[in-house]
Amino acid sequence: MEIPFAPSARGTVGIEWELMLVDPATGQLAGRGPEVLERVAAAADPEARHTVTGELLTNTVEVTSGVGRDVAEATADIAAAIAEVRTATEPLGLELMCAGSHPFAQWYDQTVTDKTRYHTLIQRTQWWGRNMMIWGVHVHIGVEDVRKVMPLVNALLCSLPQLQALAASSPFWAGERTGYASNRALVFQQLPTAGLPWLLEDWAGFEGYLDDMVRTGIMADATEVRWDIRPAPRWGTIEIRACDGMSTLPELASVAALAQVLVEHLSRELDAGRELPGLPPWYHRENKWRAARYGLEAELIVDRAGRERPVGAHLEELLDELAPIADELGCASELAGVRRTLDTGASYQRQLAVADAAGGELGAVAAHLIREFREGPAASTR
Repeated sequence: MEIPFAPSARGTVGIEWELMLVDPATGQLAGRGPEVLERVAAAADPEARHTVTGELLTNTVEVTSGVGRDVAEATADIAAAIAEVRTATEPLGLELMCAGSHPFAQWYDQTVTDKTRYHTLIQRTQWWGRNMMIWGVHVHIGVEDVRKVMPLVNALLCSLPQLQALAASSPFWAGERTGYASNRALVFQQLPTAGLPWLLEDWAGFEGYLDDMVRTGIMADATEVRWDIRPAPRWGTIEIRACDGMSTLPELASVAALAQVLVEHLSRELDAGRELPGLPPWYHRENKWRAARYGLEAELIVDRAGRERPVGAHLEELLDELAPIADELGCASELAGVRRTLDTGASYQRQLAVADAAGGELGAVAAHLIREFREGPAASTR
């Protein structure tokens, strides 16, 4: 099966952010997405770069940037999209918030969006599909040469746990404290085409994989490849999908900046003819689990010899190494947000602190997430 890879400018950035619709008084999810989207569509600017769409559940809207020349441009698109959504949600008495999971909502109270693709997914995956009460961030980075795509995907697997730990924001599930920083990471991989990607050597390998999957009826097309990191042939990008939903816009920008500089660094290594980093697949699987379980407290396996490093210390070293590239790409200020997260804590840590201070009352966590989404990470200190 031949899969064309769309032309794309190197290093361009696109962002997708899945947001919860909630009742501000109770913090409960509100399945009013179709109503919100109807209002947004009626008032939308046809010249806008961003889009606002529905998702699997009616309690969710997704905001998507245009093709950003840099992280700042893509983030500005996202901010404009959120402002547009608020013109619809505020008259309806709804609030927005984001995390990898809702602190206490139950799957059986939610409604699936009335689209054939979603009904087909639920019909096939049953209980696990109905439990997909998860929210994530997808970051697209443009790749100028299809021959680079699979080598870059394979090498980026070494950095996926760091990105996952930074974004971890799902310590609660259906009212329970899970003991995981990112419970979403382990829930999402239950879908049959999700999880870590197969280590495919080149584009022909990816085409062969997809040919097998389509021919046997497992998938309809490449959009049903739901790997943690995947090629996005339609857009000419690599799409990083491992991150929980970020709770604030500055943190979203920091993760997008880290993704951009990582791809550019590895692309330069390819240009120079140097071998890209890699680990055995069993180490990748272990690192994913450790990042999901321990978040920023995880010890990750960093080389083929099995040497381990604390994720925070490893990230600090990585930031120092990537700083010159961030300067060149114009995302140094956004990348600095990674260090702020290391200093002040990721969303899962802030949520746990709020729950502890409230004696375990998870309504306080929902209120905290609503406040943070509006005001930024500093709101958690008040």
